[in-house]
Amino acid sequence: MWCAGLGVGAQQEDQTVLFNVEAGQSGRQIPSTLFGLFFEEINHAGAGGLWAELVSNRGFEAGGPNTPSNIDPWSPIGDEGSVLLVTDRSSLFDRNKVALRMEILCDSEGPNQCPAGGVGVYNPGYWGMNIEEGESYHIVLWVRSTGSVNLSISFTSSDGLQILAASNIIASSSEIQDWTKKEFILKATATDHSARLSLTSSNKGIVWLDQVSAMPVNTFKGHGCRKGLATMLADLKPAFIRFPGGCFVEGSWLRNAFPWSQSIGPWEERPGHFGDVWDYWTDDGLGFYEFLQLAEDLNTLPIWVFNNGISHNDEVSTSTILPFIQDILNGIEFARGPSNSTWGSVRAAMGHPDPFNLKYVAIGNEDCGKPYYRGNYIKFYYAIKTAYPDIQIISNCDGSSKSLDHPADLYDYHIYTSASNIFSMAHSFDNTARSGPKAFVSEYAVTGNDAGHGSLLAAIGEAGFLIGLETNSDVVEMASYAPLFVNTNNRRWNPDAIVFDSWQQYGTPSYWVQHFFRESSGAVLLPVIIQENATSALIASAIRWNSLENGEDYIRVKAVNFGSSLLTLDISISGLPVGSISSSGSKITVLTSDNLMDENSFDKPEKIVPRATEIGNSGTDMNISLPPHSVTVLDLRLDHAMHSAI
Repeated sequence: MWCAGLGVGAQQEDQTVLFNVEAGQSGRQIPSTLFGLFFEEINHAGAGGLWAELVSNRGFEAGGPNTPSNIDPWSPIGDEGSVLLVTDRSSLFDRNKVALRMEILCDSEGPNQCPAGGVGVYNPGYWGMNIEEGESYHIVLWVRSTGSVNLSISFTSSDGLQILAASNIIASSSEIQDWTKKEFILKATATDHSARLSLTSSNKGIVWLDQVSAMPVNTFKGHGCRKGLATMLADLKPAFIRFPGGCFVEGSWLRNAFPWSQSIGPWEERPGHFGDVWDYWTDDGLGFYEFLQLAEDLNTLPIWVFNNGISHNDEVSTSTILPFIQDILNGIEFARGPSNSTWGSVRAAMGHPDPFNLKYVAIGNEDCGKPYYRGNYIKFYYAIKTAYPDIQIISNCDGSSKSLDHPADLYDYHIYTSASNIFSMAHSFDNTARSGPKAFVSEYAVTGNDAGHGSLLAAIGEAGFLIGLETNSDVVEMASYAPLFVNTNNRRWNPDAIVFDSWQQYGTPSYWVQHFFRESSGAVLLPVIIQENATSALIASAIRWNSLENGEDYIRVKAVNFGSSLLTLDISISGLPVGSISSSGSKITVLTSDNLMDENSFDKPEKIVPRATEIGNSGTDMNISLPPHSVTVLDLRLDHAMHSAI
């Protein structure tokens, strides 16, 4: 029934393919969890991306604990004769002791007079801060001084010449001799997508600064995520979100693995850490709590991937793994324990007394072949199941072709390959045993020459693969694309679903393909028959789904033409009473372009997006054209009589 993929560019004659949808049969329920998201802190996806914090290295910790240290990207305003910047270990916060000592050498009068506007320090954020006219920004910083202070805090243009918003901290020495928290709102009077935050003074003296933060007031549901990026996630209607990695969870070395317990609590107290796999510092403002909150805001299930004592280069032996297990049990208690429990009370103090809906955890990432994985896994598995028997546990070992040798509820399956290969891999789970743990295809994508920075070719191949997963959803329970985000200033991986810079974003064709599957989770997979001699460049499926927007039921036919010639799909829908398909309210949507390697861009963000057309006179027998190298979706609206017919 399902055929292998045809090589890209191969010629074929135009063909009409018979496609029957057996809508009178009950079909099979697709798991409600089938299609979701995978977030990894890679490509500055979170720091400088989804997490809306504008200040990079806000606590001056990125240079390490020893002082003096590198304060990059902070830079001086003024020359060496007017301002001296140096880090010391005088911070108020025990877990991040580094602070910035700013000595103003010039003065408001006298022989060494400060230049107009004063001297000090600025932060350019992550390749420029997006400051927009009329928008408000929440500024927080900690400050102390041995004398009085008159400190200007402002958003300016990248050259410092235009002031976009400004305020002043004026305090006597008695008011500010100890570390003091200052916070206020700056409202921008102009727009600059490459702005910076400046802290300046014209008063001679020494000022210490620490934990300087600037956040837009207007974030996704008020919880700190960049609104435009988070909205693109919400538009996919994800059934789950897997976080925070990926290799980010492991670290090249265990000392740099994601430390969940140090990423919670007041943000000023979080030490941050260096992600040594993708080679950049994160302040961990987007921490364990924020991931759980994001899942809740997206109305989706969180899937926590945690470190099991294994990194890329070192491992904890099974005989000494117990402290790591306790750490993860603490993390689960933080997520879902009662508000009066040890770790649940920490969550409650952060503003979420009710437990989060954590039902899935993954023990490690891509660790199956490592010496201590199975031993560590077993200990984690039984410890978690004893304390939380309802939690579904995901193994790193692939169970698609042979049975696992250890207990699991699901197993991870990752695939990065060429477009033609992933298209043919629609068959990957055809022969998988129908009993036992289910597959979680938690990372899939076309990579290499076929992919570019996100090509049409990659998206078409992936669409065929996803139809195969949908068809095999009796053994595949979840699937997610990877990676999700890329900041164009830090491409560590190509391609990615969503591309952004400081102020704008667009979806690659691979992102838009996922829109075609957002109604599949929880829908009904209908039996289909494709004529036996059909071209191998075609794969198609059919589902019945209900729209939450209008309450209507639809039959959706998805078809991928991976070949270079036009196809005609001769659709017949059997098993329905006459008139079951409404003559109005149906549409056909196509994703294609003139060139296989076409991509979207900031200049043309919608060059390749789904194009929908309303169709009239729809019925149980229809012909639709499938353009070369395309994904086509036909949505047929059912009359209410359909409810009692099937």
